[in-house]
Amino acid sequence: MTAAQRILRGHVLSFHGDPFAAPVEEVLTSIEDGAIAIEGGQIIAVGEACDIIGQGAAAPSDDHRGKFLMPGFVDTHVHYPQVDIIGAVNTGLADWLERYTFPAEMAFSVEDHARSAARFMLDRLMAGGVTTAAVYSTVHERAADIFFEESAKDDLLMVCGKVCMDRNAPDALLDTPQHAYDASKALIERWHGSGRAHYAVTPRFAITSTAEQLEAIGALWAEYPDLVMQTHLSEQRAEIETVLSLFPDAQDYLSVYERFGLVGPGAVFGHAIHLSQSERQRMQERGAAVAHCPTSNEFLSSGAFNLAATRADAPDLSIGLASDVGGGTSLSMFETMRGAYRAALRNGTQVTPLEMLYLATAGGAKVLGLGKKIGQVAPHRDADIIVLDPKATPDLARLTGVAEALEGILMALIMLGDDRAVSAVYVSGERVRAEAVQ
Repeated sequence: MTAAQRILRGHVLSFHGDPFAAPVEEVLTSIEDGAIAIEGGQIIAVGEACDIIGQGAAAPSDDHRGKFLMPGFVDTHVHYPQVDIIGAVNTGLADWLERYTFPAEMAFSVEDHARSAARFMLDRLMAGGVTTAAVYSTVHERAADIFFEESAKDDLLMVCGKVCMDRNAPDALLDTPQHAYDASKALIERWHGSGRAHYAVTPRFAITSTAEQLEAIGALWAEYPDLVMQTHLSEQRAEIETVLSLFPDAQDYLSVYERFGLVGPGAVFGHAIHLSQSERQRMQERGAAVAHCPTSNEFLSSGAFNLAATRADAPDLSIGLASDVGGGTSLSMFETMRGAYRAALRNGTQVTPLEMLYLATAGGAKVLGLGKKIGQVAPHRDADIIVLDPKATPDLARLTGVAEALEGILMALIMLGDDRAVSAVYVSGERVRAEAVQ
């Protein structure tokens, strides 16, 4: 090993496999006195501290003993234009869009407003340990530019796309099929692969796109098949009824997207609550993925995503966690994990703390097709690492102090944790500026 630029010391915790599919001891890396060696923004070695520090003695060592060193959290579905409507009164999805979401998004024609919102959201994500997110912008091409400009300032790996809509929204938020194609293509050429930016083809959902627009977007994605394609699916039962009325020849909601070539590897469907067994299995067969948005589903009374039933029907379907702000009530992945726990209980099942952490890290990276870059503390991965303090607050210190096993400590951290438990964030191996995580 060459001499590292930085060595982090602490309790290394990371998944190299899926704990839903294998015994956790076979897929979890847990090194109580571990170390991570970083060079050039990448992890070059992980192991026992005595071994790593001995090999890279010249490197500065950041000592986080007593705390967890984990891959940064991954939020697989979030709307940056909606940071100002978190907690807006729940009036049902359709009315909520009309009363709150669309007016909020119209303000993003003003560049200063878009930049302020992007900066606010990125800083809040980092404060909560989220280092990668799949982000919906607005219909405005410039708003997507601004988001990428701001994320580049912190060298964050962010996935983002201009929303495409050509019906059932205010005129100020509509584009045409051709404009959606042209503007999205221009953004792809400008941003995808520039630094750590990743572009996502982003039709909002079938209600707000005509067949002509979905066809154009499908053609665009076929030109750039390595991109993420993100949209919404089966969030509420009334939504499904509307989609089927707009596409009367459709077998089911998913088949609308299938018709236009929008179901395949890289397709990330937000919510996916009310799916048939056939839809789940077809998504698995085609390599699509689900962004599980528990706090949003709870707040908007959409239903509780049935993780256990989904995995029973489609055990290889990739699933990650998502805040879905502003339908969701917090950008915090701790709150999102708590929401996933409550959703499982509503379906008569349970999800373990280790399973929740998997969905928030390696699982989310897999959903976005980024598992070879992020989501694990392992050599050759980008050094996006968070430090979680299990004694960050008096309540946490009390509970984790009496916990007898790792699982109990992690459960307490998830149930009681918030931004105060994130004691440090590293992006590409560099510690994030203090003001972004206060």
